[in-house]
Amino acid sequence: MLREQTKEINIGGVKIGGSNPVAIQSMTNTKTEDVHATVAQILKLEAAGCEIIRCAVPTMEAAEALKEIKKQIHIPLTADIHFDYRLAIVAIENGADKIRINPGNIGSEDRVKAVVDKAKEYGVPIRVGVNSGSLEKPLLEKYGGVTAEGIVESALDKVHMIEKMGYDNLVVSIKSSDVLMCVKAHELIAKECPYPLHVGITESGTLYSGNVKSSVGLGIILYEGIGNTIRVSLTGDPVEEIRTAKLILKTLGLRKGGIEVVSCPTCGRTKIDLIGLANQVEKMVADIPLDIKVAVMGCVVNGPGEAKEADIGIAGGIGEGLLIKKGEIIKKVKEDQLLETLRQELLNWKE
Repeated sequence: MLREQTKEINIGGVKIGGSNPVAIQSMTNTKTEDVHATVAQILKLEAAGCEIIRCAVPTMEAAEALKEIKKQIHIPLTADIHFDYRLAIVAIENGADKIRINPGNIGSEDRVKAVVDKAKEYGVPIRVGVNSGSLEKPLLEKYGGVTAEGIVESALDKVHMIEKMGYDNLVVSIKSSDVLMCVKAHELIAKECPYPLHVGITESGTLYSGNVKSSVGLGIILYEGIGNTIRVSLTGDPVEEIRTAKLILKTLGLRKGGIEVVSCPTCGRTKIDLIGLANQVEKMVADIPLDIKVAVMGCVVNGPGEAKEADIGIAGGIGEGLLIKKGEIIKKVKEDQLLETLRQELLNWKE
């Protein structure tokens, strides 16, 4: 199943699957019981471009806090449940737009059915999530350890269990911190699963290593036409997850909008602080609502040529620089005026 062929699911007004665009998710790292802190973080994530948010629900207090959190946010909320099926039921009753469970750690089928019945009553989708670290002992023995095949079999077993209970309002996620295993697992499950897939590289690491692993893994999976929602899992500020997710989707042509900044890697010809300038440009354009490409080049030798594919660019020289549009030099300005010159051009941009 390529993403366009998957079943359409409505998560609190955000539709995924079918012809809908790949949605960006993140997860709060506040204590969900702390409504003020959790809402504050979600609002920051909304501003960054998060479209679906997930909150951990480890206690009954957290499940009940969802009701107040929901009143103050503007995007769908997913409740992340492990072990205690009663938390899922209370979370649904308190406004969760989606429930994330691993039926394997919820307990007996009767307990899973209690969650399914409540989800059916409220029309709330269930995300069936299986991680490589939670693979059941029989499957570990069958496949000789954690494998892509084992992860897929575990997930499909859970999906079929819920289908037999008369519910197919489902989203599926299978995750591993092993990038290539994760890729293979998604290739396998896409052949057999009609439901939208939530894609991510779990436990990918800190900002640097996590961004690299997530970009490689998600890039391969999404390029193959698989995946309906994504989360970049990072050990850090979740706002960084959104920034990376947006850039991954834009790089693959799955999203448009926002200014794309390209810059050269610098060399011995560079006579200006290009690294500082490129960072300033990237920060400056973050809130400018244009769908164009901006180039920041380090020298006037190759700058105009290398910037031809950009809509507009600047190239540094010795104490001065060039403003370039579509590869044509427009004017020369002093180095300390480059940033402001570019900013004014963008603010007054006309196609």
